[in-house]
Parts: sequence; C-alpha cells; structure tokens
Amino acid sequence: MTPGESLGRICSVLAQIAPLRLAEDWDNVGLLVGDRGADVSRAMTCLTITPDVVKEAVESKVDLIIAHHPLPFKPLAKLTTDTVPGTMLLGLASHKIAVYSAHTAFDSAADGINNQWAKLIGIDDSLPLITSENGSGGVSEGRVNEGSGRMGRFESPRSLGQIVKQAADAVGQPSARIVGSPDLSVSKVAIACGSGGSFLAAAKRQGCDMLLTGEATFHTCLEARSLGIGLGLLGHYHSERFAMERLAKQLADEVDAIEVWASKVESDPVQML
Repeated sequence: MTPGESLGRICSVLAQIAPLRLAEDWDNVGLLVGDRGADVSRAMTCLTITPDVVKEAVESKVDLIIAHHPLPFKPLAKLTTDTVPGTMLLGLASHKIAVYSAHTAFDSAADGINNQWAKLIGIDDSLPLITSENGSGGVSEGRVNEGSGRMGRFESPRSLGQIVKQAADAVGQPSARIVGSPDLSVSKVAIACGSGGSFLAAAKRQGCDMLLTGEATFHTCLEARSLGIGLGLLGHYHSERFAMERLAKQLADEVDAIEVWASKVESDPVQML
C-alpha cells in the first residue's frame, strides 16, 4: 500500500484545479464528508455517487471519493437510512470514506470541463460564455479564462452534424441528438456541460450558431429551433464523465503518494433500446 497523503493536502490540490470561488451560489462544493487530517492512500473519481459506487468504494478500500455531483447536494434535516442519500452517507461515514465535490467550480475552471470540451472539438482559444465581476461563476480581473460556459470560433465553418458527431465519438456516446438541420453552418459555438439548456440565451447574446450541452428541456429545444440556434445533446452522463476520468489521472500525477482511478462500475442510467 502507498504511504498516503493527508486529506487536507488533497483538498488543496483539487481547489487549485477547480477554485471553489467559481462555484454557483446554489451549489454545495468542497469537502462534504471527512476529516482533513485523515490519511488518504486510495481515491476514486466518479460523476455521481450511487449505491453501486458506494459498494465499489467500500470493497476497494477507498479513503476518498471525488464526485462531480455533490452528496449531499441539498441540506438534510435528518440523516437516516430512510432515504437513499442518507443510507449512502451513513455507509460512507461508517467506513471513513471522505467525499469531495467541485461541481460547477470544475465546470467553470480555466481548464475545467467546458474548456476541455472546446479543445475536444478543435477550439484552443475559447473564452467564458458568461462572466461577471461580482458573484459566483464569474470572473475577476486577471482571470479571463474562468467563468460559466465556454464559447469559441472554428477556423472555418463546420456543420452542426459534423461537430456533434465528433463530440459524441470523443466520449463514446452512440446516441447523441441534435436540434436543427445537420447541415446548419456553425462558425461560433457555445458549450455548457450537463444540464446546460439555461445557457441558450447567453449563446444567443454572444452570437453563437449552436450550443453543445448534455441535455435541455423540450421547451428549450423549441426555443432554440425558433431562434435558429442548433443544439447538440450529448446526454448528461457523457457530457461530464470523461472529465472525471481525466481528473483521476491528473490527481495521480500531482499527488504521487496516492493511488487514484475512476469508478469502474459507474454507467449512464439512460439506455437506448
């Protein structure tokens, strides 16, 4: 077994990768379960903590789970086995497994999920889609690469279908969907991982031809069609899970005293017939 590192030190490294000041006001980020003075030898990343992930962590003798989606997300009035979140939290605590989440801070970081998406589809100089001098998810002077969402231009126009196909292939998504004609010409793209339909208005204001995201509501899809903006819908899981696999490798490289891997049992809950 590797000698390990303190949980507090690992939290500091994660906060450098995804500064917690970038998180949205409604989010719950940082160390959510655990003792900063505890020793960590084995850590696991995942998109979402589920009963299967908890079982894997316990059986693998993990000391820390780094999950994109927070657990708990909302305040809990009671911590009992009457609920699934309560059961999972009690199980993790009983095995002294800590939980850390960066969530929207990781989305908005300079090299966070949305910027990783920009690079995956061929844009190396993207900028935040939404910036604000005040408030969460924003940007301050000297931090122009931090902010909510991303946007960027292609060197030459590409079709909506080509872009979404490339994005889907990059993360192994066999069933991506689009709103708009596959032949729609796209020069400028907006990116918002996860449930990013709320970024449609910002994409319109910034003159983007399409929004690449995980999922959007039916009414957002109708609005996009009315505005003439294409949508690429990769699915929530596939729009974010790849980044947790990359995070595992990055953390292993930066903290060589611990063993880190991405969950091997996690999968997309949405399946195609």
